Amino acid sequence: MKILTNFSLKKFNSFNINAIADNYVSVESLEDLTKALNLKEYKEKYILGGGSNLLITKDIKGLVIHININGIHQEVKSNNVTEVVAYAGENWHSLVLWCLKKGLGGIENLSLIPGSVGAAPIQNIGAYGVELKDVFISCDVINKETREIKTFDKKACEFGYRTSFFKKNNGYIIISIKLKLTHKEHNLNTSYKGIQEELSNLNIKQPTIYDISNAVINIRKEKLPDPKKIGNSGSFFKNPIVSKNKIEELKSNFKSIPFYTVDKNNYKIPAAWLIEKAGFKAKTYGDYGVHKDQALVLVNYKSARGSDILNLSISIQKAVKLIFNIDLEAEVNII
Repeated sequence: MKILTNFSLKKFNSFNINAIADNYVSVESLEDLTKALNLKEYKEKYILGGGSNLLITKDIKGLVIHININGIHQEVKSNNVTEVVAYAGENWHSLVLWCLKKGLGGIENLSLIPGSVGAAPIQNIGAYGVELKDVFISCDVINKETREIKTFDKKACEFGYRTSFFKKNNGYIIISIKLKLTHKEHNLNTSYKGIQEELSNLNIKQPTIYDISNAVINIRKEKLPDPKKIGNSGSFFKNPIVSKNKIEELKSNFKSIPFYTVDKNNYKIPAAWLIEKAGFKAKTYGDYGVHKDQALVLVNYKSARGSDILNLSISIQKAVKLIFNIDLEAEVNII
């Protein structure tokens, strides 16, 4: 376990922000993680995962602990159910591909989501009709202060729309997650219109989990810029959920506003539509701006600072609030 000083985090965050960590260490085992947490000379400690849902707005003091604990294993519980345990440092999409090769279904709709396995429960990642909580059993965590290892079941994780207990309480580090996956009679989720259209384009009438995954990958590649080419963190904002009264008010003022039913009293509005109507889609400000094809994606074209991206996001929030009286909430974590 080697501690590096004045360490650039540019390659460790998908916005490609060149922030500097005073001290950096990569931990590859629970033992190393415990040792790093026990280093008393560093009063401030920041936990870094895949860096894909993160906007760094300043250099980081203290010690950055990069979670690189890897490993995946499975346990067959019945003829149709397999439990899979994956450690926090694994790349999420690599886990999806691993499951596909094993013929295990349930997370194929979550293909190509960037980031690490350890970050997945924090955000309750979701896409194309599926959320992590749909297949989640539990996760093992370590308490940052006491070093106690504990198991959180799905209820304890308090999953919500792109949130969880861990997003609201940062006193724990996720070590591993356990998922319940299926095979043979697995029911594929093709409810998302884009998946249906992509399968139709590919002339696939009886899709497999591979077909769903490939359709999702194609959609994501078409809609979202590659962070390796243009710095970004995918969707910067959550899609706001509003009341029935609010949607009726909006419909009277904005005839073409799109919305989706969450339940009988709540509706979800695409944040991208709100941002585009506020005039920000394809806007550029030197080295940063809003993506030309997807208004929900803020981008670093070259050498923007994290504070530049943050200020742009605040400007968008203010404009959407002024025009629609809707509060946009950031999906990314900001430090």
